[in-house]
Amino acid sequence: MTIEVRVPQLPESVADATLVSWRKKPGDAVARDENLVDLETDKVVLEVPAPVAGVLKEIKLSDGTTVTSGQVLAVIEEGATAVPGASAAPASGSSAAAKLSPAAKRVVEENKLDPSAVLGSGRDGRVSKSDVVNYLSAKDATPPQPKAQPPAGKAPSPTGAPAHVAAGIPAARGARADQRVPMTRLRARIAERLVQAQATQALLTSFNEVDLKAVNELRSRYKEQFEKQYGAKLGYMSFFTKACALALKKFPSVNASVDGNDIVYHEYFDVGVAVSTERGLIVPVLRDADQMSFADIEKSIANSAGRARAGTITMEELTGGTFTITNGGTFGSLLSTPIVNSPQSAILGMHKIQDRAVVVDGEVVVRPMMYIALTYDHRIIDGREAVQFLVTVKQCLEDPARMVLGL
Repeated sequence: MTIEVRVPQLPESVADATLVSWRKKPGDAVARDENLVDLETDKVVLEVPAPVAGVLKEIKLSDGTTVTSGQVLAVIEEGATAVPGASAAPASGSSAAAKLSPAAKRVVEENKLDPSAVLGSGRDGRVSKSDVVNYLSAKDATPPQPKAQPPAGKAPSPTGAPAHVAAGIPAARGARADQRVPMTRLRARIAERLVQAQATQALLTSFNEVDLKAVNELRSRYKEQFEKQYGAKLGYMSFFTKACALALKKFPSVNASVDGNDIVYHEYFDVGVAVSTERGLIVPVLRDADQMSFADIEKSIANSAGRARAGTITMEELTGGTFTITNGGTFGSLLSTPIVNSPQSAILGMHKIQDRAVVVDGEVVVRPMMYIALTYDHRIIDGREAVQFLVTVKQCLEDPARMVLGL
């Protein structure tokens, strides 16, 4: 009996998806619930499991095809057994090619590369476009250098440098190539949302700086006990999330959003935490962050970040946030102006912690300082509220007892 494999029902906000790569080929045996193919939407990668056990009889659509809910992807012969030799084992080059993403495959073909020479950084060794580009860069940076023989009757350069360098003759320039690849659906969606936010909101950024001495002392004092008891590391994000939740309660407009001519004041505090993945920046949401403990926040962030990078996070976990925190400091950013995650009205940017000389009680001391930035929609958030929001976050972090006491 043949069973059709169809595109699962996509979330209401997603019109279609892109078929990224098949995990099986015709003639392969498949187990029930085994992943057959990956589909990429605007936010997440969806896996399509086999509805029954049997043999994959036919693949209807190839990699890179745009698909919609209910569309037939493949046909499985239920209960059948794979015939030995029916699906010949692929050569190493074919096996490696199967692990290429569509964008990576295009770059490999354009540059006539051996796919098995490129190491993949993705799940199950999957090779992304960035892996191929990095391989090309490394290859161009270290071209093979044949051992030059000096002309007859001439001694080699005393410095050991190549003859053209010793003679002051510039080396021939390498090939100057352009590579054109389409944006991934996620990257295109990110671009669309960022442009939309800047085009439709009156964005302004205010700054402040925070002395993290008290936070560092707490982390140093309790980090081992915290990790032992809760199974999660005590990071900075839980402190910033709690501080922002407290500040959002004091300044409701920062937690609000614009809907036409109305302002929607959210009476809950769902804080999104930006996570960098191979596919781009995504924002898992901490529901009711104001009610979460430090341990709950740290465990939730670690879990969401891991599944986001593995591509197994769900659409529901990425939607509905009322405020966002992004940490460019993990990459060394000292200062930035983050862009609001529309339809939200504000976003807090964290930055690199750096020891700086500051004046405390009339004395110059060295403290671990961080610049923080609040980008906000000036249509509904006044400068006074934005500045006071940042001051509240600063006060909570410089005196963490405030977060315990709700002050």
